[in-house]
Amino acid sequence: MFDSFFSDAVEFFPVLMQGVLTTIAITLAALVIATAMGLFWALLRVSGIGWLAHSSRLLTNVIRGVPIVVVLFYMYFVLPDFGISLSAFQAGALGLGIAYSSYMAEVFRAGIDAVDVGQYEAAQSLGMSRTMLMRRVVLPQAFKISLPPYGNNVVMMLKDSSQTAVITVVELSMQSKLISAATFKSATIFTLVALMYLALSLPMMWGVGKLERKMGVRK
Repeated sequence: MFDSFFSDAVEFFPVLMQGVLTTIAITLAALVIATAMGLFWALLRVSGIGWLAHSSRLLTNVIRGVPIVVVLFYMYFVLPDFGISLSAFQAGALGLGIAYSSYMAEVFRAGIDAVDVGQYEAAQSLGMSRTMLMRRVVLPQAFKISLPPYGNNVVMMLKDSSQTAVITVVELSMQSKLISAATFKSATIFTLVALMYLALSLPMMWGVGKLERKMGVRK
């Protein structure tokens, strides 16, 4: 049994690696989008301008209330009706990034709110503008506070990249389904896929944990 598993693993590994590379690429692209948009939504929430804060909160709540797969369908199947045609990869990265931007927004907002009010008062007493205050005082501390949930979201995003298969992105899970359908060796293939996801996730968890300890977030 084990001999069969290892021989099949050697045979299927190169093909599955193509899916791994797509998974990594789409996760990184979505992470950039989610981080940038999430920070933008968070800054609007703490801007002190009522209508901007309310609009940001409403928008992020709407995004969080819609399943990721529906966001992906919208990016890939609905946007062409408005003259915006995206490839499966582009739609997957954008849809996953938008979906996770709402979670990132809450992570960053909580981090900003957790910064001691005395830091604001001290910076204002030095004559810092609000923009400089956020850039030099608040955001560096907020990032440190937000690091644990941010890292958790990154790992979840990696696993949720598998949902882009519904719009024909041939990432790891889709690649495994295609091989399984052709070979009927589901046990071997999906065991190998699980190990590959672990091989991607565990180093990320370790890296985030190490960064947390380095920044003094935890001991």
